[in-house]
Amino acid sequence: MATTNTYLTFEGTCEQAFTFYRSVFGGEFTYIARFSDIPPSEEFFVEEGDKDKIMHVSLPIGQSVLMGSDNSCANPVKFIQGNNFSVSVIVQSKQEANDIFQGLSDGATIVMPLADMFWGDYYGMLVDKFGIQWMVNFSNEQ
Repeated sequence: MATTNTYLTFEGTCEQAFTFYRSVFGGEFTYIARFSDIPPSEEFFVEEGDKDKIMHVSLPIGQSVLMGSDNSCANPVKFIQGNNFSVSVIVQSKQEANDIFQGLSDGATIVMPLADMFWGDYYGMLVDKFGIQWMVNFSNEQ
C-alpha cells in the first residue's frame, strides 16, 4: 500500500529550514545530500551555483517523513511560496510505481520519467493536469 509524505522546495534556504524543523520536531536527518554529490554525467548537469544547495533531505516526524530540496537553476519549474511542495508517494514495488505514475500521467507534464536513479531508487516526477506536483518513489532496498 502506498503512503504519502510532504516534499518542500526552497530557493536556496532548504538547509536552514530543515535545521529549524529538526530543532522543532527533534530527530535526525535520515538522508542529506547536496547537488555536488550527483555523479557527473550527460544526464545530470549541476551548475556551479547549485553545488552547495541541498539536493535532498529527509526528516522523520512520527510515522511520516518531511522531505525537501533546493530548486536548481536547471529546473524549468520556478517555485513561489504556495507551489513549493510536492506529494511524494512511496510505493512497495516497481509495478505499483508504474501503475500510479501512469494513472497520474493523464494530461500531466512529465518532469522526470520513472527510471532507476543514481541513488538506487526507482523514481519519477510529474505535474498533474490540476497543477499538483507528484514524486513517485520505490526504494530498491525494500
